[in-house]
Amino acid sequence: MAKKKTIRSIPQARTPMPEQAPEVRVHNFEEVACGYRLEDALNEAQRCLDCADQPCVRGCPVGIDIPGFIRRIAENNFHGAYDTITDTNLLPSVCGRVCPQENQCEGVCTVGESLEPVAIGRLERFVGDMAIAEGWANIPYIERNRYRVGIVGSGPAGMACAADMAKAGCEVTVYEAFHEPGGVLKYGIPDFRLPNSVVDAEIEKLKRLGIRFECNTLVGRLFTIEQMLTEMGFHAVFVGTGAGYPSFMGIPGESLGGVLSANEWLTRCNLMRGRDFPNFDTPLQPGKRVTVIGAGNTAMDAMRVALRVGAEQVHCVYRRSAAEAPARAEEIHHAQQEGIDFQWLTAPLELIGDEANNVRAMRCIRMQLGEPDASGRRRPEPVPGSEFELETDMVVFAIGTNANPILGQTSGLKLDKRGYIATDEHLATSIAGVYAGGDIVTGAATVIQAMGAGRKAARGMKAWLGLRDSDSVYLPASDDPASRLFGIDRRERHYARVRLASA
Repeated sequence: MAKKKTIRSIPQARTPMPEQAPEVRVHNFEEVACGYRLEDALNEAQRCLDCADQPCVRGCPVGIDIPGFIRRIAENNFHGAYDTITDTNLLPSVCGRVCPQENQCEGVCTVGESLEPVAIGRLERFVGDMAIAEGWANIPYIERNRYRVGIVGSGPAGMACAADMAKAGCEVTVYEAFHEPGGVLKYGIPDFRLPNSVVDAEIEKLKRLGIRFECNTLVGRLFTIEQMLTEMGFHAVFVGTGAGYPSFMGIPGESLGGVLSANEWLTRCNLMRGRDFPNFDTPLQPGKRVTVIGAGNTAMDAMRVALRVGAEQVHCVYRRSAAEAPARAEEIHHAQQEGIDFQWLTAPLELIGDEANNVRAMRCIRMQLGEPDASGRRRPEPVPGSEFELETDMVVFAIGTNANPILGQTSGLKLDKRGYIATDEHLATSIAGVYAGGDIVTGAATVIQAMGAGRKAARGMKAWLGLRDSDSVYLPASDDPASRLFGIDRRERHYARVRLASA
């Protein structure tokens, strides 16, 4: 019997991640973090205490058996570790790279109470990358049924919902507005943080479940949600379109040339391959002095892309301090290593143009932190007389996103006061048989939270269709004979959609 590990008997230091040197990586789009080697993964796996109460599992939005998969790594059972992860998460190589583990599973790790927490995300990535290299896939036996399910959006929420519905035996079709599936994983995250090849490999595994992807299909313009349920013959629909509608500040000068949103900038560089112009047709005119407004992960991506496509200076303007920045600490650290100039406690007032109506400078004001606001962060307040100009020939707004209004304008879906799709606790919308989840319901969140929403919606959809869900605990049998019809619990009912002909 193995001796039980204690905080004193495990490796005390967190196993470092090999990385490209900053002076090298600013000239390429290859991954910054190179991934654990076998010896790194085995050493880090020894740091898990295999806690009885498993706070890390509760901290994971999809409930991965984290101690279980780490235990299998330590036993050199890497395929077993992959099977354990993919019981609940089909995108380990993606989540291991981009999920904020420090605020989720690692944030509540017991080891973290005394030492640095176990590097759960790095170990998940190690297993996912090995699965891609070895061609592993967790494809169960699927008993087909008669139901057809439509998924709107191929981002994390849509992919998670599609996978669960395909495993339940449904015929699943995913509609994507862009020319490649992947959603925000493809258009929003640069290759140096999440390579497109990794996303493509994970999508191929979904296709092996029988899921069909229809790209270049903008739902709400080519056809509506209601048409999917009627003319197109879908029995249930999931909407996971994300929240990709950019926000601006409304300050003077936003219509000047050289001013754009982070969504446009990253989509042009990443999905449209503008970074490789003229080998690809997407035109890209990067500035020499680039200023990005905001300090989230998207802002970090926008700034670091600008460096790699030729910017000489890149500034980050943020109205709060580094402590309040929403970006992952790792992303801020990497940006600082690469030479980004951070103008903390600074707010834009106006964008100033030249004679050709192109931006030439940003007028700013210094800020100081006052009392906490509704978000719990200290409210930034202007410092009188501290205005100054920052020279810039390109400004990128990365201050958040909103729900794209197309679906709300073209369907009968009820929206909340912010314009996001309103749902109940099971993620059902105001249209029977239509479910929604991810950023289009909650606003911007993490990849794994979107996947958790997709899986939750799938459970609701299976209940709506009357499909037995092996992942759910069944309701206790009733002694009332009237509760059963032909030996089947009435609560496990199926639905028939009736169309009434107009007079």
